[in-house]
Amino acid sequence: MPAKNILYIMFDQLRYDYLSCTGHPHLKTPHLDKLASKGVRFSHCYVQSPICGPSRMSSYTGRYVHSHGSAWNNFPLKVGEQTMGDHLRERGMDCWLVGKTHMQVDQAGMDRLGIAVDSVIGARVSECGFDVFERDDGLWGEGPAGTYGKKPSPYNAYLKSKGYEAENPWLHNANAGVDESGEIASGWFMHNADKAANIAEEDSETPWLTGRAMDFISQKRSEGARPWLCHVSYIKPHWPYIVPAPYHNMFGPDDVIPVVRSDAEKTAPHPVYGAFMQGEVCQTFSRDEVRNTVLPAYMGLIKQADDQMGRLFDWLQAEGHMEDTMIVVTSDHGDYMGDHWMGEKDLFHDPSVRVPLIIYDPSAEADATRGTVCDALVESIDLAATFIDMAGEIPDHIIEGRSLRPFITGEPPKVWRDFAVSEYDYSATPEADLLEVTPKQARLFMLVDHDWKCVFADGGFRPMLFNLKDDPDELVDLGGNPDYEPVIETFQHRLSEWARRPSQRTTMSDEQLINSRGKSPDQVGLFIGVWHEDDKPADTTAKAQGKS
Repeated sequence: MPAKNILYIMFDQLRYDYLSCTGHPHLKTPHLDKLASKGVRFSHCYVQSPICGPSRMSSYTGRYVHSHGSAWNNFPLKVGEQTMGDHLRERGMDCWLVGKTHMQVDQAGMDRLGIAVDSVIGARVSECGFDVFERDDGLWGEGPAGTYGKKPSPYNAYLKSKGYEAENPWLHNANAGVDESGEIASGWFMHNADKAANIAEEDSETPWLTGRAMDFISQKRSEGARPWLCHVSYIKPHWPYIVPAPYHNMFGPDDVIPVVRSDAEKTAPHPVYGAFMQGEVCQTFSRDEVRNTVLPAYMGLIKQADDQMGRLFDWLQAEGHMEDTMIVVTSDHGDYMGDHWMGEKDLFHDPSVRVPLIIYDPSAEADATRGTVCDALVESIDLAATFIDMAGEIPDHIIEGRSLRPFITGEPPKVWRDFAVSEYDYSATPEADLLEVTPKQARLFMLVDHDWKCVFADGGFRPMLFNLKDDPDELVDLGGNPDYEPVIETFQHRLSEWARRPSQRTTMSDEQLINSRGKSPDQVGLFIGVWHEDDKPADTTAKAQGKS
């Protein structure tokens, strides 16, 4: 049976190498492994930016950050930018959200155009093109200036309905433990990561969102709805790094794999890299006791997520949806966890920008590739192209990704990309101040192929270069070595070629332009460069001459 629906599952801050099917020696993820055995696992998938907001906006639009302009967290996605929801609805498929988008509405643009948020189009424009079944971006911190999340939290409302009495149970239950004296041990402070979250496991964020996804699918089935894409977007294993029992102590320091870093990386590093290494989160994760406390909790969060995938997949099987639903599992970026003396994401080593990607297609056309691994260079924007390809023709003057369906059906394209691209606008960060760069200079561009990774930095800084064949851990930056100038020059040409693509011509397709060629303006009374009326057929010039 051909796939009718799409379940687009995204985890937040899940590293590509923290699944057992991608090689982790201690963390077992049998449910995601089983999905991979039924589909295709893409081993070299890169996000288009290493942080949440721009990475997700690229995924949802199918366009590079360079094109859509939402270049950092909470930078609004401008009104008029089309998303996968816009494209899918035109082709007969609805597009729904359950979970997080990190999208910030372009309120000024909506006000300028008179678009009301409570209208259908206004709701979609303000929700990244999705119809919302449940949106919760999953960060409900509080401080002297108020709360980080500005909208009411449906997850907090759920917890209160379950009897949790805290004013903010996300903060004081789901993301906090209890210390020896009975006081709240906040998950914001990473020394508490080894404590069990102060919540019943079934009420924690990942099970809650899984249940909401099942509610959505049940509702659509009862309605007899037309085909749908459901974006189930989890907040975890994103920080705060704390997890409920029994996952809080499933792993310990002995399960923490060796850190990937070298002392040489701290000796005369690239200025941008050096600036980020000085940040508090990087300094913290450079300490072994931090890694040995936090990584077991991170692994516990992933284990819980995998168990919830088992719950979801078993339910889909029982309900008959494994036969009519494509399932996609990926992440919006990774997490350094102390590798390369870094924490969080921000830069372009593989722990940050390379993500897992598993695609299961129940269609018979995909039988030939079940259980295979595809090593092609894939970008997260390819998912939008793939989804649209399922529903109809891809508008490739708008969508910059490429459909992955040929790889899924076992007929890979003869021509594929030679390199993948990721970008980072760090102009809003303290590192930009430290480096004394202007907002226009605070930009990084990564290009990667199977042999090399090159990072270009505006602001007068040299490139960074890594030989992935000889140095797969990316420990030796060759960007300052004159022997490698020919390699850097190749990547410079590639960057130039990529930057010259016609990414902003989104209102006219190539087909429309080609069809307009050679059309004579004479038929509509335009005579450009004509000397005498007798030089044109009389029937075309009659109106211009006042003749009937």
